Amino acid sequence: QVQLVESGGGLVQAGDSLRLSCAASGGRFSNRNMGWFRQAPGKEHECVSATRWSGGSTFYAESVEGRFTISRDNAKNTVYLKMNSLKPEETAVNYCAATRQYYSGTIYSRAEYTYWGQGTQVTVSS
Repeated sequence: QVQLVESGGGLVQAGDSLRLSCAASGGRFSNRNMGWFRQAPGKEHECVSATRWSGGSTFYAESVEGRFTISRDNAKNTVYLKMNSLKPEETAVNYCAATRQYYSGTIYSRAEYTYWGQGTQVTVSS
């Protein structure tokens, strides 16, 4: 059973940056797709960014392209999301998710992910 623990959320001002971390335990990490999703109040879950386990394939939501960067450190079993130029409308709970091992499906769909963290709140004030 894979456990995911997010950290790094907080209260920032518009234009600031944050780096979210997601530490995985309880299973192989390097062969799983990893994704970051967020849910704003009253809105659906949205895939912000994701990375395929085999490398060479990442996804960014159009709204964050060029501002956010996903990365992973397989030696530390950790995936990161660096968020720059944050906007108030990006206030949300951010979740880390992992797929089954060697999963070859899409990386941006919530339904493809099996394991989820508890979420970390990001609040952006104007």
